[in-house]
Amino acid sequence: MKKQVLVFALILATLTMYAQKPKTIEGKTKNLKGITSYNLEFDYSDVQIPKYDSEEEFLEDKMAKREEKEAGTGEKFKKSWFADRENRYEPKFKESFDKRFDEGEFNVSKDNTEAKYTIKIHTTKLYAGYNVGIVRRNAEIDAVLTIYETENPSTILWSGKYSKVQGAGAMGFDYDSGYRISECYAKLAKEFAKMLKKVSK
Repeated sequence: MKKQVLVFALILATLTMYAQKPKTIEGKTKNLKGITSYNLEFDYSDVQIPKYDSEEEFLEDKMAKREEKEAGTGEKFKKSWFADRENRYEPKFKESFDKRFDEGEFNVSKDNTEAKYTIKIHTTKLYAGYNVGIVRRNAEIDAVLTIYETENPSTILWSGKYSKVQGAGAMGFDYDSGYRISECYAKLAKEFAKMLKKVSK
């Protein structure tokens, strides 16, 4: 039994490590050395939702199920689905990033017009997870982060993909899907900040 638990723990640790390390698509991380100010851009285009052919199909399904139970709740869900991006996910990313740097070593924010470089965070997969009390599953995202010259987007310093970034919080009492997903962005920011710290040394 102990051996089985140990094997499971090792597998879990391996998966976690895999999820935390980005796969470089273009450029080199050393190109980021010395850069301390970034403009933030978030992109949710063509996001994939597991078990659905498109985001539109996902929304239609979820809205219909909610409307069956209570009129008006379907449209309410759709509005919150999109509103959570600007109201929860993006602030959570910045909050998590900033708290990794006590001295304010980096200036990272949306509409940072003074920044020569931009970090584009393209969410390519989004899984909301679930929590029904006795059973729960973490939310999870895949994202491609691309850093380029703000005035010349074709000049890419580095681009990398983060896979299976999971959000967990509230000691398991994360019944709200928006909260669960926002924790994915907190985790993503944490791992990206870790990479920048390593590059800056």
